[in-house]
Amino acid sequence: MIIILSFETEDERDKFEYIYSKYKNLLLYKAYEILKDYALSEDAVSEAFIRIYRNLHKIDDPKSNKAVAFIVTITRNAALTMLKKEKGNVVEEYDETKPDDYNLENHIISEMSSEAVYSMLNGMQEDMRNVFIMKYAYDMTHKEIGRTLGISENNVTVKLHRARKKLAALMIEEGYAYES
Repeated sequence: MIIILSFETEDERDKFEYIYSKYKNLLLYKAYEILKDYALSEDAVSEAFIRIYRNLHKIDDPKSNKAVAFIVTITRNAALTMLKKEKGNVVEEYDETKPDDYNLENHIISEMSSEAVYSMLNGMQEDMRNVFIMKYAYDMTHKEIGRTLGISENNVTVKLHRARKKLAALMIEEGYAYES
């Protein structure tokens, strides 16, 4: 089915094209997590883009964290609706109470250049930087980090929390994120 979308302004068209080209794979991934079927996932994403088009006026900056969260939510809802139709309103494979594993922090950091991330990490105290790198670059558990650095798991958690706060402040300062 081909749908022709008519935009009132060129800015709206550009915004929609940006969202489509930038996030279509992310949305397909999110739909597939729920539906476990590629064809159904494509249908859910198509439905999501129709909903995004209808709600385009609610998106001020398509590059913002708020916009990403909004379009992921639209896609998740479209996929859940499709799953309910497929399963006859019995949702057994997808647990809605389970926290969504979409991590906005990781998405933002993946969009930044590695030089920018390393530059910001260099602006942190060494102990916070080390914990952050071990956690996110080496995917170590708090226990493994604690053992490696000779500190408690609780101390790892505190340092990691402080490192995230510092990185968030640096991202705002550098213009990669906005305070909400």
